[in-house]
Amino acid sequence: MAHQPHVSPSDRQGPKTLWAWTLATFFGAGYGRPGPGTYGSAAAVLLWYAAANLFAPASTTLAIATTLAALIVTAIGIPASTITAREAARHDPGFIVIDEVAGQLFALILMRPTWQQTALALLLFRLFDITKPWPIRKLEALPAGTGIMLDDVAAGLLALILGTLLTHFTHIV
Repeated sequence: MAHQPHVSPSDRQGPKTLWAWTLATFFGAGYGRPGPGTYGSAAAVLLWYAAANLFAPASTTLAIATTLAALIVTAIGIPASTITAREAARHDPGFIVIDEVAGQLFALILMRPTWQQTALALLLFRLFDITKPWPIRKLEALPAGTGIMLDDVAAGLLALILGTLLTHFTHIV
């Protein structure tokens, strides 16, 4: 039996809105296998960590900048994921990872740019994004890009709360 080549969503026929697909897949991170969501989260973490350590802002400045970035990514991600999902003819395709980028940024808002706190934010966000505890799963039912984005935003906020509590009340990280 001949090996069937992998056909990525970008290989499908039909018009594609370039800006939406580029952002929704976070510049191609969503095509990573296995687990495209983890690739999207890892890309966000690496960019945040590099910027935070390169520019070394004060902790308040970093928190404000991260919050703004998370809000902007969410605002842009809703229409980008709506368009991409519609053009792919799928409800919530796995290759859309802009939602993971937004959620991951929310999880990083109060973290210090150390590898330990960055890893904690990544692990907590992926845990909540994958398991989708109540009421996060209910947000997936929202229409189009709103549902695609807001369940991950909620997972990021839950990771932010738990990560902040863990770093504040324990000496684990």
